[in-house]
Amino acid sequence: MTSPVLRAEGLTKRYGQRVALSDCTLSVPPGRVVGLVGPNGAGKTTLLQLAVGMLSPTAGTIEVVGGRPASGAAQLAKVGFVAQDTPTYANLSIADHLRLGARTNPRWDQRTAEERIAQLGLDPGQKTGRLSGGQRAQIALTMAIAKRPELLILDEPVAALDPMARREFMVSLAAYTAEHRTSVIFSSHVVSDLERVCDYVIVLVASRVRIAGGVDELTAGHQRLTGTRRTAADLPAGLQVVEESHTSRQSTFVVRGGVPVEDPTLTAEPVDLEALVLAYMSQAVTSPRPEWEATR
Repeated sequence: MTSPVLRAEGLTKRYGQRVALSDCTLSVPPGRVVGLVGPNGAGKTTLLQLAVGMLSPTAGTIEVVGGRPASGAAQLAKVGFVAQDTPTYANLSIADHLRLGARTNPRWDQRTAEERIAQLGLDPGQKTGRLSGGQRAQIALTMAIAKRPELLILDEPVAALDPMARREFMVSLAAYTAEHRTSVIFSSHVVSDLERVCDYVIVLVASRVRIAGGVDELTAGHQRLTGTRRTAADLPAGLQVVEESHTSRQSTFVVRGGVPVEDPTLTAEPVDLEALVLAYMSQAVTSPRPEWEATR
């Protein structure tokens, strides 16, 4: 059996009385492009910083590509990371960045780095402090890719970019993942970013994982039911209500479960990724633990 690219058991991070991540249990298969999605403050950055070893857990365990995060040079070489502010050194040229990458990464791929810079139409002699936000994000992605990591972790790298720069970054990421089949975990609070490239999704809300799994499996396992006004208790047995809304005459439910709905007063429709994610993001956290365990 192939080992998970990320495995967490009861992973928790607290800052005093504030809980940033609570009782996170995940098992993410390798070779997937994973979308980590949730509202601002949900715990996405905390989870990713734990995964790269920038933070230590308060409780629980986390293992990334077979080892403890940042446990040594060999482990560090397995993971490429692009932080939310896509950091670069303003006074260094692009070529300086590539030389720095070559000196600090044992598996550095200079040819890939130079080819990406050429494809982007950038001058290697230009200082990164003079680049646009989108160009700096592309440099940060180039540095992470040229490490030849087993896992690429991206923490909302396009959050501050304009729509065109966001699109160009996502096109670059999609091309890279299609060619190299590297495992990727990509966080965002914008579902449309994820739909372009992701085949696996994790939804974080209020510091807790609400659901995780392959996109196709998750969307196939949910449906939207619409009919005359009723309560959740009036739905067929075997369905878990994720979200519900009501008007004076009509009720709409997003439900989980593959139970066929034969009630003629209910209309069943498929749920796309955006509707699925938004349904879970709107759900209040009421139980002490998630009711599922992601093992796919």
